[in-house]
Amino acid sequence: MTPGAAPRYALDRGALRRRLAAGEVTFGTFVGAATPITAEVCAAAGVDWVLLDLEHGAGGEEQARDVVPAAASYGVPTVVRVESTERIRAGRLLDVGAAGVMFPRVDTTDEAAACVRHLRYPPAGDRGVATYNRMCGYGLDPGALDRSDGDVLGVVQIETLPALEAVEQIAAVDGVDVLFVGPRDLSHALEVPGQLRAPVYLAALDRVLEAAKAHGKAVGLLVPDGAAAARLAAAGWQFLAIGSDTTLLANAVVAELRRAGQTP
Repeated sequence: MTPGAAPRYALDRGALRRRLAAGEVTFGTFVGAATPITAEVCAAAGVDWVLLDLEHGAGGEEQARDVVPAAASYGVPTVVRVESTERIRAGRLLDVGAAGVMFPRVDTTDEAAACVRHLRYPPAGDRGVATYNRMCGYGLDPGALDRSDGDVLGVVQIETLPALEAVEQIAAVDGVDVLFVGPRDLSHALEVPGQLRAPVYLAALDRVLEAAKAHGKAVGLLVPDGAAAARLAAAGWQFLAIGSDTTLLANAVVAELRRAGQTP
């Protein structure tokens, strides 16, 4: 392959961000086991994206190095949930080819704006600049620096009471592409822990959805199964995570054991 030709695995180059901006519904799953094999299995199964979870998952930043190309070998982009909103966390993951970053525990508009700055190079942001990484084809694609600001997907979680109260203002921040509800966190914050049919929780979901619609942003949620994802997609939710690699596997094993006659 000649220098500058297409890489052996294709990075996202903004495709997921453009799909969401165009109003498309996308389905993915969380990768909690943090292994390239499970990411590859999910990609082979046909998800639109995988989300490597560094907040609650089993791995750390080093797993992104292998998860990104494993999923990308099937043309599937990797979004990464960072463990903190510290500037360097997002930059390191984007350098290894993440298509976007999910920021947890964002409470205010100022915090959301700071997160977006971590995704952008100066002068628009404060991301560190380097070309000897995967995103720039290890120096063979320096033009990736010019494309990156428009390619990277910014996902902000709405999972606390302060975030819910500021959701309309957070949705208005340029570069916040997706408002993503953490269902368990938000239900706990609303004092209905795990009660995902509670009226106060459902009202909160409606508020997040309306805020996203008002500002032309996508909205996302973690759901347990495909049936729930279908219902939310019909209601306007675009960035839907159907379980995780570990929960899907565990539930599949339990279901087959029950079919085999084993009772809990």
